[in-house]
Amino acid sequence: MEFLARELVDDPDSVSVTESQDQRGTLITVRVAPDDMGKVIGRGGRTAKAIRSVVRAAATRQGVSAHVDIAD
Repeated sequence: MEFLARELVDDPDSVSVTESQDQRGTLITVRVAPDDMGKVIGRGGRTAKAIRSVVRAAATRQGVSAHVDIAD
């Protein structure tokens, strides 16, 4: 997840990815610089939806549940 986020933004040093557990499974929280939020979310949320799909597919292959939250 960190690799994907760093490749999308202009300031890769500001990317922070944390992992925690909640009632739905693993929660991955991504934080980026305010100027890069649009790049991670994408037009109409398309990029964020694609990121979530990739993470969910990778987690399913490992037999776990994972969700991505893009924090502001």
